[in-house]
Amino acid sequence: MKTPITSIPGIQNVRAKQLEALGVYYAEDLLTLYPRGYEFRNNVKKICEITQEDVKKQVAVTLKGTISDVRSKYIRSNLTVTNMRLSDGTGSVTITLFNQAYNVKKLHSNQQIAVYGNITIGSYGLDINNPVFTINPDTDTDFFEIKPIYPLASGLTQNFMRKIIRSAFSKVKAPTENLPREILEKHNFPVKKTAVVNIHFPKSSEDIEKSRKRLVYEELFIIQIMLMLLKSDKKAIEGAISFCDSDNKIIDAFINSLPFELTDGQKQVWQDIVKDMDTNKCMNRLVLGDVGSGKTVVAVLAMLKAILCGYQAVFMAPTEILAKQHYINICKMLEKITMTDGEKIKVTLLTGSLPLKEKRQALDDIRTGRSQCVIGTHALIQAGVTFNKPGIVITDEQHRFGVKQREILQQQNAAGAPDVLVMSATPIPRTLALVLYGDLDISILKGRPSGRKPVKTYVRDTSARQNMYKWLAQQITEKGVQAYIVHPLIEQGESDMLSAEENFKKMTTSPDSPFKKYGVNAALIHGKLSAQDKAKVMERFVAGEVSVLFSTTVIEVGVDVANATIMIIENAERFGLAQLHQLRGRVGRGSGQSYCILVTKSQDAPRMKIMEESVDGFEISEKDLELRGPGDFFGTQQHGLPPFRIASLYSDTDILKEAQQDALLIEKDSIKYENYLDYIKSIIPERISL
Repeated sequence: MKTPITSIPGIQNVRAKQLEALGVYYAEDLLTLYPRGYEFRNNVKKICEITQEDVKKQVAVTLKGTISDVRSKYIRSNLTVTNMRLSDGTGSVTITLFNQAYNVKKLHSNQQIAVYGNITIGSYGLDINNPVFTINPDTDTDFFEIKPIYPLASGLTQNFMRKIIRSAFSKVKAPTENLPREILEKHNFPVKKTAVVNIHFPKSSEDIEKSRKRLVYEELFIIQIMLMLLKSDKKAIEGAISFCDSDNKIIDAFINSLPFELTDGQKQVWQDIVKDMDTNKCMNRLVLGDVGSGKTVVAVLAMLKAILCGYQAVFMAPTEILAKQHYINICKMLEKITMTDGEKIKVTLLTGSLPLKEKRQALDDIRTGRSQCVIGTHALIQAGVTFNKPGIVITDEQHRFGVKQREILQQQNAAGAPDVLVMSATPIPRTLALVLYGDLDISILKGRPSGRKPVKTYVRDTSARQNMYKWLAQQITEKGVQAYIVHPLIEQGESDMLSAEENFKKMTTSPDSPFKKYGVNAALIHGKLSAQDKAKVMERFVAGEVSVLFSTTVIEVGVDVANATIMIIENAERFGLAQLHQLRGRVGRGSGQSYCILVTKSQDAPRMKIMEESVDGFEISEKDLELRGPGDFFGTQQHGLPPFRIASLYSDTDILKEAQQDALLIEKDSIKYENYLDYIKSIIPERISL
């Protein structure tokens, strides 16, 4: 039974609502709302010890000394400034306070105080603006403690958060220890209670380091154990399909019918899939491929093998637009293939927008088995859709296909549970993939099919816009190509950023626009449009009725338009490198030369240069992680994992490797750790969405 948050003194309904924005619903949640940083007030410096590097980085320092020349000045309504000098015998700094009339009354010349704030350089030497201070430096021991800095929501302050979190420790039970004793001893970790207390109320930097490492390890270790158990559950599903020895002549004929030779990467991944399908265990494989690496062909090979063995193949796309695109492409790939009985493979598309008559026919074809290949969205496994003999499901990484979803199809198939193949176009380091997809076997697909030229990428300053759009209009008029113009915003917000709506309006209505001069047709697409309206705009673009698509990142995962050979990304500095690479992947889908132009301010150009120099998504993702550090490079929730409270997948990779190795040891000695594994199983529904 959890403790109501309102049982903490000072938390009424309004405060409780504010805390919900931080994910705090119960008093226990406060204990795991870990600090995002600290004020190290315990390290008192002499003024002479402040270095140029301290000033350059504007580091926070604690100083003790005597104040003089205390002067307050009324500047205007709601602004009063108080200046004073603080000296400690080794030097002096200027202290400036803003709108602190109440506190200023306590200050006078020749008074001893202590301050904590960021050091800067001003007109008269060293400055500290608006520091926190105490007028009792010899007795106020609380001031010199290490202070936690918590995430905040509207209406909350650091002092309030510190107060209620301290109160929470007296109201709720100590956190349950959830690491095995052997793990604690192996790594010399503090017990859970000590770690949680010390992360909130540390006495030293060592307390923080030890506690943080233990809590980070715990999060990553438990996730690894959970994913290991999920993987084991999936493999242990009774009645897995045993595929026949498919007709290799037909598969070879399909491969030979392709307009390109399979890359070495495609051949290797195909062999991984064949090995999985030839066993009597359910396949749970992730194909982790770069944009344009040829994942769809590998998926079709797997579907063809299932179909040749008498099963249905199911292909689930994240959107209707993509489902239609895959339907067209897969139909083209399979049209030359004839089955051993002389029949062609029937491919069926099932989407929500199908006319009622067509939908009824599609559902009937799926139910009776006339349709061997079924393509649609995630709605394919919803009520009302009955399969005949589903053998394999192809899905994308945003639709985590778990045990429950597989059971839905297994109930419709007396032959057994279907294999699952997950396709991801997000190239990430293998270490991170093992966390995000630890319940899946992983194949990494590298290389690009021959005949596709690498996209040429250029970084251009915002001052080059006029000439750039003139060049674009000429390319469209002379060569008949199409283009995307991508923006970080839909509507105008920040003054230094160009929004999709503003740019679209300017380029289509301004008399001096090159689009007007050359008669370029353009359309606008963004996330606020209804699914139906977005589909209509995309259909016009695919049909060639629209030459330029002004958009937000809604096209990051989009259709393949071979004729779209140019992409301009406005305010490119607002995107991570990995996201820019994903966007760039929308061009270069055909045999012609494609271009990507990154428009940015000159000071942001060095980071963008990485995009000019590389078209390898895995290399770019590594660089992105290196540059962005612990910031979220993509959310964990889209992969079905819980948000981490303290761990970072990017800055804690060393701890992650330790956790992965230890999880494997637990798995090997599962009998010894049976009780512990049962405990982890009991909390899986709370932590991971299946």
